[in-house]
Amino acid sequence: MSHSTPTALQSETLPYERLRALGITLPPAPNPIANFVTHIQEGNLLYLSGQGPREADGFMHTGKVGGNVSVEDAYQHARLTAINLLAVMQSALGDLNRVKRVVKLLGMVNAVSDFADHPLVINGCSDLLISVFGEAGNHARSAVGFGSLPGNITVEIEAIIALKD
Repeated sequence: MSHSTPTALQSETLPYERLRALGITLPPAPNPIANFVTHIQEGNLLYLSGQGPREADGFMHTGKVGGNVSVEDAYQHARLTAINLLAVMQSALGDLNRVKRVVKLLGMVNAVSDFADHPLVINGCSDLLISVFGEAGNHARSAVGFGSLPGNITVEIEAIIALKD
């Protein structure tokens, strides 16, 4: 017999099933690089500090988008940054099933002064969050350019997450 609605157990493991289907294993949450914490929970909102394109081995992607970094590479860096945001969520919450909705992203792109495709870069993060959380991954967003970012990283993205009661 076929059911069109997933069972409660299936829907509660969906983010993890989707991560597995995408071939993604979450790394440990990155440590802050200065005097701040990776997240703050206030009521049913989780505020995530900016994360960058850090590989699991600690390597950081650097450079100027529109200069020595292509839009396609920067899209992948934003996707990697989403994985790091997910790792912080996992660390903070203990369970990604506690995520009710991705509310807002602020995507910052380290770009040359005449670069204009910031949204295409930050789509790397947005696309992955929607792939992992489905409709609950849709969010409000800003994608802006900066003359520099810490450590000359290509992208930095912060997020606000609504939590289930």
